[in-house]
Amino acid sequence: MYRVFEALDELVTILEEARGVPMTSNCIVPRGDSLELLDEIRDAIPGELDDAQDVLDRKDEIVGKAEHEANTKLSKATSEAETALANAHAEAERILADAQARAHRLVSEAEQAADREVAKGHAEYEELVGRAHAEAERMLQAGRESYEHAVEDGRIEQSRMVSQTEVVQAAHVESNRILDATAQEADRQRAECDAYVDGKLAEFEDLLAHTLRTVGKGRTHLRATQATGIHVPNPHVQGALPQKNGAAPFDYDG
Repeated sequence: MYRVFEALDELVTILEEARGVPMTSNCIVPRGDSLELLDEIRDAIPGELDDAQDVLDRKDEIVGKAEHEANTKLSKATSEAETALANAHAEAERILADAQARAHRLVSEAEQAADREVAKGHAEYEELVGRAHAEAERMLQAGRESYEHAVEDGRIEQSRMVSQTEVVQAAHVESNRILDATAQEADRQRAECDAYVDGKLAEFEDLLAHTLRTVGKGRTHLRATQATGIHVPNPHVQGALPQKNGAAPFDYDG
């Protein structure tokens, strides 16, 4: 490129020093020297300029080809992204379905375990009530028998002493005392029997209340799990299940 500028400077010098034509702005220059300088300039111009001109001439074609390749790659990338997104959605649906199925299975197992515990509690309740009634009947029967024996003993003693003038009044007092003591003993035994039965029924009422609260919490947790679609283990149901290593079967976590 240096020779190009040098030849241009020489050509300018020739034009400046050329002899002018009278009455005009023209001048007379040596044709051979000028053509020689122009040939040198043409030969000194790099071939990259010609290539650049070719690029400019093919600008629309190159840009169109580049845009076509870009659109092709963009379409391919979009298609691949849509495929990946569809696969991700399908996998998410599958995982969600598996989680919901597992949640339903766990909740069903928990409900079955709770039903078994409730049935077991009812059976124990019936057994306790039956034993309490039997014990009450036994105690009442024993009280009646004791009362009848005491009354009979009092009557016998009263009949034996009725013939004795000096002890008739004492016999009456003693018989009345025995009758009163017998009635008080019968009342005491009946009260103890009622207290025993009431205590057993209160214990079972508390046990049954704990069991029903546990079942209610388990069902509430089930409805919450079905509404959100996310399974979380239910601590109330797990706490309500029978414990191992000798723990009480109704040791609920209230």
